[in-house]
Amino acid sequence: MAPSSYYRHQQQSQHPQQRSRRCLKDEHLLILIRNIWQQSRQIYGARKVWRALLRDGHRVARCTVEHLMRKHQMQGVWRGKGKRTTVCDPQLQRAGDWVKRRLSAESPNQLWVADFTYVTTHQGFVYTAFVIDVFARRIVGWKVSKRMDTDMVMDALAQALYARCPKGVIHHSDRGSQ
Repeated sequence: MAPSSYYRHQQQSQHPQQRSRRCLKDEHLLILIRNIWQQSRQIYGARKVWRALLRDGHRVARCTVEHLMRKHQMQGVWRGKGKRTTVCDPQLQRAGDWVKRRLSAESPNQLWVADFTYVTTHQGFVYTAFVIDVFARRIVGWKVSKRMDTDMVMDALAQALYARCPKGVIHHSDRGSQ
């Protein structure tokens, strides 16, 4: 930290009126934002808090409200349900659990675990399937797709089999839909 920054902080702590107008305005806005957010039982997000400020006659930019709420960990409630990726068919027969939640191995290519997840991007969801060697703790096969289907998972497993050519490997995955 630069000495000048330290001394400026000390000076402003002792004399708050010497802080910048922006800092003073943000401090005042933060009190208003927190009051509106608390009155809404912490349901309102930045947009609704901003609209409430405008209704009360306070001229403030929405990005300023977003910035202050994010900086002070104030977040509204999200609408809708989350993305549901695992929809299993209860009629399907499942493979037995040979691992019994003991996810450790003494040598490479002894135990592989597999799973898939989704990542939100600007253009929508992208699904990623991966196979991990438990001993090396490395991804040995993976696949990225715009669709969540069995082919994506099988391609990740095929890549791992081609790359490692294992003998007697135990492949463990959760009981998801793929």
